[in-house]
Amino acid sequence: MTNSAPTKNTTAFFAMAGISFAVSLIALMFAILYLDTDTWAKAFLAMGVLFLTTSTFTLAKCVRDNEESQSVVHRLDQARVDRLLAEHDPFRAVS
Repeated sequence: MTNSAPTKNTTAFFAMAGISFAVSLIALMFAILYLDTDTWAKAFLAMGVLFLTTSTFTLAKCVRDNEESQSVVHRLDQARVDRLLAEHDPFRAVS
């Protein structure tokens, strides 16, 4: 039985992910702002970007929560099996 420790992201990876997200979002908003079209089209594209951003965060949270719940269930099942194996005595007399 192997106990796999959960992986933890490094601070550098977390910073890189945050910075790249911020740069891409700012660049896209800057591009929409300077797009050669009327204000309504710019507002429509900006709202699309904001909805896409918030739904991406929601999806990432749902995936993370699903993974965490599966790992907890797996650990509980493994603990139950370990306890049953530890309590089992094959030489105990059946009464």
